[in-house]
Amino acid sequence: MGQKLKITGWIAVGALAGALTTVSLQTVARSAMAPLPLEELQQLAAVFGMIKSDYVEPVDEKKLITDAIAGMVSSLDPHSQYFDKKSFKEFKEGTSGKFVGVGIEITQEDGLVKVVSPIEDSPAFRAGLKPNDLITKIDDTAVKGLSMNEAVKRMRGEPATKVVLTIYRKDENRTFPVTIIREEIKQQSVRGKLVEPGYAWIRLNQFQERTVDDFVRKVNEIYHQDPKIKGFVLDLRNDPGGLLNAAVAISAAFLPEDVTVVSTNGQTPESKQVLKATPADFRGIPGADAIKTLPPELKKVPLVVLVNEGSASASEIVAGALQDHKRATLMGSQTFGKGSVQTFRALGPDTGLKITTSRYYTPSGRSIQAKGIVPDVMVDETEEGSPYAVLRMREADYDKHLTSGQGEEKKDPEREKARDEALKRLEEESRKPVSERKAPEFGSDKDFQLMQAINQLKGKPVLVSKTMVERKEEQKEE
Repeated sequence: MGQKLKITGWIAVGALAGALTTVSLQTVARSAMAPLPLEELQQLAAVFGMIKSDYVEPVDEKKLITDAIAGMVSSLDPHSQYFDKKSFKEFKEGTSGKFVGVGIEITQEDGLVKVVSPIEDSPAFRAGLKPNDLITKIDDTAVKGLSMNEAVKRMRGEPATKVVLTIYRKDENRTFPVTIIREEIKQQSVRGKLVEPGYAWIRLNQFQERTVDDFVRKVNEIYHQDPKIKGFVLDLRNDPGGLLNAAVAISAAFLPEDVTVVSTNGQTPESKQVLKATPADFRGIPGADAIKTLPPELKKVPLVVLVNEGSASASEIVAGALQDHKRATLMGSQTFGKGSVQTFRALGPDTGLKITTSRYYTPSGRSIQAKGIVPDVMVDETEEGSPYAVLRMREADYDKHLTSGQGEEKKDPEREKARDEALKRLEEESRKPVSERKAPEFGSDKDFQLMQAINQLKGKPVLVSKTMVERKEEQKEE
């Protein structure tokens, strides 16, 4: 592989309230710089001078410059970001799986903060926040107009302090305040159990520093309970990503040593690399050496991987590698499509820049970016179908998203029609009692997709989706 990058492995999709997570590799800055556009830089300096001298009231020069940097970076794509002192600290904390906040995974929708999912047993979870809730105010500050980073900052704070979130719940058509006491969030990234004798389920919520350790511990625990496992389900649904080397390590747990897991490609030599299922490419994360303590049967046990529109970044790397090497059957729905690499570069002791530097490719050379991974078997969320899947955001839906470089997604007029129909169904559903609207818990006996995965492992018939189709791409006209 030649010269390897030092992987610090900060990865994922969207943001956690209290943990900014995105794929990131530590690299050195480019030595060869293109000539600077002097005329445009002179205009920038002139604008700065005019604001400084003519604006209606005095401005903070440092804030003006940092805001200009932040604006320049945010104009590139949804994942490039400038970190000031506070957000840099939060970014680093997010990869550990521990942070002080309210405990929600979030994204943006129509200028508001949208709850993707409350973290189990977090203050937000206990306060009753739900997926798809929209946060309209944080304390007395309207969210409309705030960047994602600014919204996250306001939800963060010291332990035992309170924050008031104003929530708009679409399906109930009401707005209400929720007071939440901040606390240290310890996200459990791995869950698992024997579904029935011979068949196991293990779920990864996110790829964090301790994920590999927890994964090894849980798998060994399952094999201790039942040494004769006939089939395994790896559940990556709604896993937004996490650490790159954790994703490589989890892939290596199931794959032969030294096969390719993922490759990256960008402009610079440092952005071109190939990572393989070998300790040299995932060592350095807690628990990585423990991979060798896993039962050897794990390399050959029949495997199903569950994915959906919330499976992003690191989880797409794992799914793509296992699919390309024909090690697993992928079931569920097309994944999110977050296949870009963000490199962190320090600008000082406590500020930095996270900038998109390359794209991810599966072992066969498929770009993940804005495409995602298409399952081998499309399976609905329930026996009745996936009525609201069309409403979920994917990478290709974001403004200014980076293209895949291998053809762009077709704009399907039928999709907008399906969205309107899904919104009507959602409105009708909101009239039902809350107890009837609760989605089945992942891993429960009412988890339809998990039951179909077990059927697949047993060689029994699987109820394949009759409506779900791949979101295709077309070649972009130059």
